[in-house]
Amino acid sequence: MNNDWLRIKGARENNLKNIDLDIPKNKLVVMTGVSGSGKSSLAFDTIYQEGQRRYMESLSSYARQFLGNYEKPDVDSIEGLSPSISIDQRTTSNNPRSTVGTVTEIYDYFRLLYARVGVPYCPGSDTPVTKQTIEEMTLRVLKLPENSKVIIVAPTINRQKGTHKEKLASWLKEGFTRVWVDGQVHLIEEMETLDKNKFHDIAVVIDRLVIKEGIRSRVYDAMEMAAKFGEGKTRIIVNEHEVIDFSERFFCEGSDFTIPELEPRLFSFNTPIGACPHCNGLGLKMEVAKELVVNPEKGLLDGGIIPYRHADENNLNIQEIETVCAHYGIDPYQPIREIPEDKLDIILYGTKEKIEFSLVSNSGRRHEKRVKFEGIIENLNRRYIETTSDWIRKWIESFMSESTCPVCKGHRLNEAALSVKIKKLNISEMMDKPVEELKDLIFNLDLNNEQQQISKLLLEEIGHRLIFLDDVGLGYLNLARGAATLSGGEAQRIRLATQIGSKLSGVLYVLDEPSIGLHQKDNERLINSLKKMRDLGNTLIVVEHDHDTMLESDYLVDIGPYAGEHGGLIMAAGTPQEVMDNPNSLTGKYLKGELKVEVPKVRRKGNGKDIMIIGAKENNLKDISVAIPLSKLTLVTGVSGSGKSTLVNEILLKGLRQKLYRSKELAGRHDMIQDYGYIDKIIEISQSPIGYNPRSNPATYTGVFDDIRDVFALTNEAKMRGYKKGRFSFNVRGGRCEHCSGDGVIKISMHFLPDVYVPCEVCGGTRYNHETLQIKYRGKSVADVLDMTIDEAVSFFENHPKIYDKLKTIQDVGLGYIRLGQSAPTLSGGEAQRVKLASELYKRITSKTLFILDEPTTGLHTDDVKRLVSVLHRIVDQGATMVVIEHNLDVIKNADHIIDLGPDGGQAGGYIVGMGTPEELAKNMNSYTGRYLKDLL
Repeated sequence: MNNDWLRIKGARENNLKNIDLDIPKNKLVVMTGVSGSGKSSLAFDTIYQEGQRRYMESLSSYARQFLGNYEKPDVDSIEGLSPSISIDQRTTSNNPRSTVGTVTEIYDYFRLLYARVGVPYCPGSDTPVTKQTIEEMTLRVLKLPENSKVIIVAPTINRQKGTHKEKLASWLKEGFTRVWVDGQVHLIEEMETLDKNKFHDIAVVIDRLVIKEGIRSRVYDAMEMAAKFGEGKTRIIVNEHEVIDFSERFFCEGSDFTIPELEPRLFSFNTPIGACPHCNGLGLKMEVAKELVVNPEKGLLDGGIIPYRHADENNLNIQEIETVCAHYGIDPYQPIREIPEDKLDIILYGTKEKIEFSLVSNSGRRHEKRVKFEGIIENLNRRYIETTSDWIRKWIESFMSESTCPVCKGHRLNEAALSVKIKKLNISEMMDKPVEELKDLIFNLDLNNEQQQISKLLLEEIGHRLIFLDDVGLGYLNLARGAATLSGGEAQRIRLATQIGSKLSGVLYVLDEPSIGLHQKDNERLINSLKKMRDLGNTLIVVEHDHDTMLESDYLVDIGPYAGEHGGLIMAAGTPQEVMDNPNSLTGKYLKGELKVEVPKVRRKGNGKDIMIIGAKENNLKDISVAIPLSKLTLVTGVSGSGKSTLVNEILLKGLRQKLYRSKELAGRHDMIQDYGYIDKIIEISQSPIGYNPRSNPATYTGVFDDIRDVFALTNEAKMRGYKKGRFSFNVRGGRCEHCSGDGVIKISMHFLPDVYVPCEVCGGTRYNHETLQIKYRGKSVADVLDMTIDEAVSFFENHPKIYDKLKTIQDVGLGYIRLGQSAPTLSGGEAQRVKLASELYKRITSKTLFILDEPTTGLHTDDVKRLVSVLHRIVDQGATMVVIEHNLDVIKNADHIIDLGPDGGQAGGYIVGMGTPEELAKNMNSYTGRYLKDLL
């Protein structure tokens, strides 16, 4: 057998048609084809699955019960298979404690670096803090001029009020006769009682001596006892006036601030030693938000205080607000937005002075009190902590939002950890720098000789890992970024960078569209990273639609010709040139330019109105103002990390939801959104699943299943039996199979083997009972209809306009191959997004409707993009406004208006680089998007 090839025989997983394929090893292999053609079935469900299964079979049954098992894919044989690793698009972690730094393990190296060469500073100053051993303290004392009078004391009480009688008595019992109090030495027995209302500094006198020859041992013993008694701190008074402090620990003289021993766990926000005690290392706190408590358009006693908007005038809270308004001259019926900020703060956050309140309870009893007013927000925060009622807690949570921890300012660590610095930067300030900037800082760190020797290997490891992150196009990220906030493409490229850093060889890597979310500018670096992995002696199988990646591959496999039942065949395989020369390859025709997505002949003029975003400054946005033209297709473009998602998703989408729907989600920082009254409906079409329950499917999500059940309920047989439409639902008792509760399968737990799902023996996997399945429409039962593809269902229901129109929209977005009853969790993100798009197409669309889409071309072949562009135009032609975040140039060239952000990612982004039509942007030499667009117009 030739070991240079991976040989697959008889692959039949999902829609694969018993295919045979030879793939060269140690090469960059790209698998492409239209959506649903079988690429993932071959790459992930067959090749990777078999690689994992063989590895698992090599383990003991004891180990397998913890690691899970993999079923054998439907394939005759695979020869030449290497150990396989999958790098897909799932989010790295949903744990709020996970960051880019922790998942890449770079943060672990930084913790070690700061523990070894970090320098502690007094908080809020540039004064380094040092510590000394007892030996160093002794030598310092012995260096004093001969005959110097020295008192060695143990500091015990620092700036505390009281007489401290008990402490003084206990020291006397332990044999200590003198203390140093507020700068004077006193005999304990002869001391007058201390003023209990004054602050006092007290230290126990350990020894009094004169510097001369032969007292080294005496000094050492005294310093050792002082350190033990003073919990690591000692002090000497020289010639009765000069005070010198020492500490075995890092200790600030001015603030009495002590820093524990420097060790890696001090810099971990996942341990009590390092975490901020206020937020427990999360960097965020749930607190009552002003924006969710007040309605700025109404008065304080006119429904403007949302928690009390339904309270009557006898409510005690309302009476308190009325009293405070009268005391400070606030008009309680004036719109809140017109109330001066300082006066509104009194209502929300309370008063410093006491106020006379005269309140009447519902029983008519009067309560007189003179107290400080707590404030509405402070009152809700306190009640949230103190309440034992789940109902009240849930009610208050409706006015809360996550905000940056006020103590650690979002840095997650406590004051001690943040006081340790390298070149005046603490570890969190390092983590906040973009990877590309941090990389340069690490390689140019100016350390002294001792620090360089200690940190040389650490800095090399950190530097190389940062280079790998930068090379896969993530230079704009910072290591403090929460892992849960990463897109699927970003998470995948992080894992890719980690694998490059591991320097494994002889491995089969299977990747799923690593170019997702990446601008063309960064694509070349990603491809070079893939080639680096290949050159280490690895085989890379990449499912991809990006033209540059396909053209740079060593071997290209085109699967098709179409999707679903009409796919699953190898249309072409070979070098990119060989695929382009193959007349059967649809991909080859697009690569050659025989087929392409056309440029519109004219651009829409819109209706002349705009929505204005003023002063956008969330994340890296540089206080920009942007006009969104209405009744146009607007594309928001720019390199990765330039601020596109922040502008559209965090500010425009959340801001409009707050204005139109009183949403409790807080928008990103901006001054205002003007002219939003032109919009009355927002439709966000994301790539989140259409349902997490296996019972959810395209038929139920789009609502077409309700109409199909109506058709079955109207058949003569159903009427005779008295069956209503509910009889044809698999979610409720009556028509469903009760043995499997309408799931169609039975789960069997196998302990040492993977769980097995077998068709229900009663219904045969149809989900329904025998009586329901006897009802037929045109010879088909309801179960037969759910098993149809969308293409088949369109033909079957062509005489039912209501059903036909809904199914046709699903077909129009390129999903004719999926089944009506296909389980929602089995749909990809791109398929789920297109199902959502289809469900909106047959609804009423007006000029007041705003559509927001985030990278809708994810997972789409160029032929699918062509269909998608047609659907987008169809929606905008009805007068709707559409805002799309996108990198795909075929979609960008179809825009009526482009807003290009940049020029780069991270802190180097957040500016408007250019705006206008594609033709106008192509002339803008400052725009990376414009440069790539120029060749396509």
